[in-house]
Amino acid sequence: MIREILVPVRGDGKGDNVLAHASALARRFKSHVVVTHCRPRPQDLLPYGVPVPTFLKDQLQKQAIELANQVEKSLKSEFDMLVQKFDLTVSNEPIAGTATATWVEEEGRQVEVIKRHGRLVDLIAVAQPDRAGMLGVNSLKAALFHTGRPVLLCPPTDTPPVQIGTHIVIAWNGSTEAARAVALNIGLLEDASTVTILTGGEEAYGTTSEDLASYLKNRGITAEIERFSAHHNVGKELLERCRKLGADLMVMGAYGDSHEKEIMFGGNTQTIIESTSIPVVLVH
Repeated sequence: MIREILVPVRGDGKGDNVLAHASALARRFKSHVVVTHCRPRPQDLLPYGVPVPTFLKDQLQKQAIELANQVEKSLKSEFDMLVQKFDLTVSNEPIAGTATATWVEEEGRQVEVIKRHGRLVDLIAVAQPDRAGMLGVNSLKAALFHTGRPVLLCPPTDTPPVQIGTHIVIAWNGSTEAARAVALNIGLLEDASTVTILTGGEEAYGTTSEDLASYLKNRGITAEIERFSAHHNVGKELLERCRKLGADLMVMGAYGDSHEKEIMFGGNTQTIIESTSIPVVLVH
């Protein structure tokens, strides 16, 4: 069951979409959404490794503080508007049977804030990274590799999602990462109307899709198995199958190969992160 969702935000224009996705799940599970604004420290905005005269340093820090105050005020106003739009109740603490949200101010680098707050929540919601602009890449890495928690990847949408997780696809290859993804998202799977296991190519790790279906059945979850052949790009085929099935959420293990290897040479996880049009829960 999803009780608490972390939504780290900053002034990059992506926070409203991420909060929309988190809110869809919060309404469903009556969860508590913690929206954490990562306010940069003034010293982090100064040129790194470049000597700066004291008078100029003081001036730059003053300007940085003023800018941070403006961004903070703007984001807090946006939060106040969005929680009403997404039907969340503002509360510093969870309220039983109610979808709630709170605003938290933290000073420091966003990746450090994610590490500190992300380890004791049920889900971390982040924006789909923009590799071209290098936006969101480090946030996703921090959430995936340094918290041990499921990460909800939120692609941009024209309209806020009303529901997420009615038809869930499990991307299955029998790996440790895939097994962990299933185990950490049993609550989502139990609540779904339809669960489909998608598997392509060889299940080289020895744990088959039939084994997974049996595991889920023992927990009251009925899952259909869909097989496909993809000799070159399994990630693209997974996304195409999700589209044809009408799935609104994918659950998958992330980076069975190293992150650096997939970035350099491509891989299924990287393909899905860059190309998905539906939300994906990733677990490493």
